[in-house]
Amino acid sequence: MPDIEIAFDADGLVPCVMQDWRTGEVLTLAYMNAEAVDRTRATGEVHFWSRSRNELWHKGATSGNTQKLKALRLDCDGDALVALVEPDGPACHTGERTCFHNGDVAGLALYEVLPSLERTIASRVDASPESSYTAQLLADPALAGAKVEEEAEEVVRAVREETDERVANEAADVIYHLAVLLRSRGMSLADAEQVLDDRRR
Repeated sequence: MPDIEIAFDADGLVPCVMQDWRTGEVLTLAYMNAEAVDRTRATGEVHFWSRSRNELWHKGATSGNTQKLKALRLDCDGDALVALVEPDGPACHTGERTCFHNGDVAGLALYEVLPSLERTIASRVDASPESSYTAQLLADPALAGAKVEEEAEEVVRAVREETDERVANEAADVIYHLAVLLRSRGMSLADAEQVLDDRRR
């Protein structure tokens, strides 16, 4: 933890937002006490304090949907935490990926678009190539690679000769085909993002 100390409230609790460290998606909000913070750090898996049961709660201990801790961040006043996690399954007890699946959910926030795309691609792995273009590409990495090359040429040409709208469309095609190609190797866009993060250090 940084020099700032956690400012637990009168009940000895601090709110903790759990966030997917790869995608930035907010998964849930719960509370920690000092023991939960210590257990989270010691085990590498998120623990909360259940206010309804009045007991320590190992997130995912019953469901198997544990949350591997990547970082625990403290806000500027010390009275709120963010747990950046690698989720092993849904975070919500309903089976939804995130507890925040109600309300204004018709459109995705922009940071949710690529993770959603990658989950859609993953869902096509076992689909019939005849029924899905994505499944066809996944079954033929050489074809997916050729499409990445083709779309990359098209975005370069669009930058040189066409409108901003065409550039955005061609760039989207590159990203989609690249995500499929990476998935054919069992990789994701986050693997490339990790490299970029390593390079800036």
